[in-house]
Amino acid sequence: MTDAVSCASHFHWVSSARSDTGPVRDINEDACLDEPAQGRWAVADGMGGHAVGDLASRLVIDMLEKMPATAGIKQACAQARSQLLDANRQLRDEAARRQVQRIGSTVVVLLASDRFCGYLWAGDSRIYLYRQGQLRQLTRDHSQVEELRALGQLTEEQARNHPAHHIITRAVGATDSLSLDEDAIEVADGDVFLLCSDGLSNELTDVEILATLAAAPLDCRRVTDELVDMALAHGGRDNITVVVAQAEDPLASDKTLINPTS
Repeated sequence: MTDAVSCASHFHWVSSARSDTGPVRDINEDACLDEPAQGRWAVADGMGGHAVGDLASRLVIDMLEKMPATAGIKQACAQARSQLLDANRQLRDEAARRQVQRIGSTVVVLLASDRFCGYLWAGDSRIYLYRQGQLRQLTRDHSQVEELRALGQLTEEQARNHPAHHIITRAVGATDSLSLDEDAIEVADGDVFLLCSDGLSNELTDVEILATLAAAPLDCRRVTDELVDMALAHGGRDNITVVVAQAEDPLASDKTLINPTS
């Protein structure tokens, strides 16, 4: 588990990450980034069934690791977007060189600066926010099934078991032009962000994820281990990657203060 203060963030961040190949897949095509000191976290899932998905996810994470320090959430998101567009170009070039149709990866990236977090994504890797006992999915899957569900043609349970649930509509390296969604949120004391590949979200329900996050006291290492272990117990049909980051406001009014004169 990594415990650090991001110099660009108002908050003290504690985070943990774990990635598991699972019992079914031969190699792990997931990759992740866990850098609380820089205020950045990410999950990338190489496209299953396509050539060298592990190369794609690793390149995406490598590009995000190379981001220079920036001031402000808008600048950080702009820099992440630039890095991901560069990764897209590199993956398109590599696919052409290898004479394959595509080498691709999903991506979801979370960036902390001052009192805010920004996030960008392409594909069906997700970010959840756990706040005051409630779980909310911040990202919206770029997938055929999600499009049907948004139109009211599928229930959540039908979407989970739909035969096309693995077909995504966006990914880094999938096409010459990469379209990324982006949003930002003001952070509150105690917020917990969960980033994961679909190897987790396809195995666990939101209720199961919420129950794990709600178990007190919350510990990032415990949560990552329990979520991955649960997904493995449910079959672990895909690679499973989980990143958990918690924000603590050192100036929150309900913190216990030490009086140095006492």
